[in-house]
Amino acid sequence: MSVTLKEYPPEQLAAQPIGAWTGTAGRLVVGALREQLAVEGLTQPHWWTLNHAAGAPGRWTRAELTERLAPWDDQGTDFDAVYDDLAARGWLVEEAGRMTLTEQGEAGRLRARERNLRVHRQAHEGIDTADFVTAVNVLRRIVANLGGNGDLP
Repeated sequence: MSVTLKEYPPEQLAAQPIGAWTGTAGRLVVGALREQLAVEGLTQPHWWTLNHAAGAPGRWTRAELTERLAPWDDQGTDFDAVYDDLAARGWLVEEAGRMTLTEQGEAGRLRARERNLRVHRQAHEGIDTADFVTAVNVLRRIVANLGGNGDLP
């Protein structure tokens, strides 16, 4: 689904309020991702947990992972409830207090990943990779200029 955008002169685009555009884009992307995750009965914190546990099996305790994820949370998430939910599903086990995904958990993560990739592909439609990289670097610079952490998560 290719979308055609109206053309504007560069000086008009340069005067646009970046906060309004980034806020709108952020809400739309996050909303689309949350909608896809909900099909699997997951929230973003579930998704983050699955990815961290998959990426470093046995590395994360609840406290360590909560500390890592909390800065990205905008919903007041009870992370222990997320971990408990994944364990109750049989997707996550804790051995010596450290989290690892089960086969079921990895299968669920891969299903959710495919759903998220659909959103990613839709968001990238009509955008050259080089332009996308430039946009990310511009946003990283804005974040850093305003006192935030411009490093990748």
